[in-house]
Amino acid sequence: MESIKLDLTQFYEQNILQYISTFKEHPINLLMTIIDVLIVIFLIVTAFRSFRHTRVSQLAKGILILIVITWLSGVLHLYIFNTIMTAIMNWGVLALMVIFQPELRRGLEQLGTNKFSKIFGMDKSIEIKTKENIYRIVIAATELAKTRTGALIVIERDIKLNDIIDTGIVMDSEISPQLLVNIFVPRTPLHDGAVIISNNRIAAASCMLPLADDKDIARELGTRHRAAIGISKETDCVAVVVSEETGKISIAKEGTLIADVKEETLKKILIKYLITIKDIEQEKKEKVKRFKKLYQKDEEEK
Repeated sequence: MESIKLDLTQFYEQNILQYISTFKEHPINLLMTIIDVLIVIFLIVTAFRSFRHTRVSQLAKGILILIVITWLSGVLHLYIFNTIMTAIMNWGVLALMVIFQPELRRGLEQLGTNKFSKIFGMDKSIEIKTKENIYRIVIAATELAKTRTGALIVIERDIKLNDIIDTGIVMDSEISPQLLVNIFVPRTPLHDGAVIISNNRIAAASCMLPLADDKDIARELGTRHRAAIGISKETDCVAVVVSEETGKISIAKEGTLIADVKEETLKKILIKYLITIKDIEQEKKEKVKRFKKLYQKDEEEK
């Protein structure tokens, strides 16, 4: 035990105290050390978030335990055991590269893709995201129209639709044409009701909407069209309707129904109403805020 205490004392004096003393001589080293530690913490947290639902997470726990055991065996002077553990650690790296070759290749492939940029928070702008999702909604509506599958897609704007979302099945998923088409397939659990798009995501499906009961609305309009008009009257949302009888696409905005809209026209209308000057200004403000925070950090570090 005395030898272990001496080793720990020597390690503390020769490494930790000596390292701290260098900060007094070179203060810039303290700043670089803080940056170094923050980068390592960020990478560890990012890796944990990326792999926590995969088999790699269990492997990482095992590697961490092996590292701790190897270190303790060295501190406790268990020379034979330490030699074996060190050999296992050295050869284990090569073994892991072979076993997890698909995961490593996939990770390297993501270096030049949008997925990698999302990991580091460099996500696309609000305007680009909204445009991409508009194209996906238009593709879905066009496909549904071809098969005369009834559909109702409500896109939230400034007025929140939380009370409407609560009436349906919460999804909180990425927008894709395939998912939207599958939701409205007849005789499936979610095909009745409306899909609500909120914050560039599918918030919920099978939602119940208020029906417009105006006497001046054409009698031939079905429940979906009346629901689209009703919700567009009560809120500032935009609703896209696909008729089950005719296969025609309509769009409701501010209580008005624009019937028989073609693909390009639908795209232009959605871009006009959903990509507003307010969204662009908000994005600019967020960029300015981020720049100010970075500038303040630089000033504080100086």
